[in-house]
Formats: sequence, C-alpha cells, structure tokens
Amino acid sequence: MFAADKASNALGIELLHIGDGVAVARMVVTASMLNGHGTAHGGYLFLLADTAFACACNTDGAPTVAAGADIDFVAPAHEGDALLATAQERARFGRSGIYDVRVLRGDELIAEFRGRSRTLRGAGGKEAS
Repeated sequence: MFAADKASNALGIELLHIGDGVAVARMVVTASMLNGHGTAHGGYLFLLADTAFACACNTDGAPTVAAGADIDFVAPAHEGDALLATAQERARFGRSGIYDVRVLRGDELIAEFRGRSRTLRGAGGKEAS
C-alpha cells in the first residue's frame, strides 16, 4: 500500500518500520512545507501522522481506511527537522480500530494524533465481519 501512496512518496516520507498494528514513518521538513510563520504547516504534520496511521491499520492485509482523525500540535517544527511518526494500535473492535500516533523531533513531542479506522466490508482479514 505504501509503495502506491503518491502523496507520501512525493514528500519524501520513508517507512522505517511496520509490524502488527504498528508503523514508523520519517519525514524531513523542507522549505516548501513552511507556513507564513516560518514553521512547518500543520497539514504536513497531519499527513506524516496519517501515513503512519494508514500503514499501522493495514498491517493485517484487509483494506482499511480512516473513519476520522484528530491532531494536537504541541511544538513547532522547522525547516531541516527530521520528524518521526510512530503509530500504535490501541483497540480493534469489529471493523473499527483506534490508533495513536506520536510525532517527535528527537525526544521532543511535536504532535499527538488519534486515528479511527474502518475495515472495508467484505475485505477479509482478522476483524472484517
């Protein structure tokens, strides 16, 4: 799925790790990602977190999409910052799931993201009934 993600690949996002319900993605903030304040535009931070979330919720092979997501911006990111987004499954129930994603610059928290997933009906996999 990640290999076909044109948006994430165009931004240079790298998938560093993927496992059962977890994923880690990396992105370096470029000049074209800055807002009028000279910091990373929140949309790019959301996209990084959403990419890790998408990878984590699709680890069992059943096509799964976002049902919703929220993000809290904690600190600004700047040009040249290497950001890591670590997604972790928190709960799976029926065709739904809850995932938390932490976006870090080194040890510093930049954003917290919570995604809600939905496995497509009839998609198979361990929870698609």
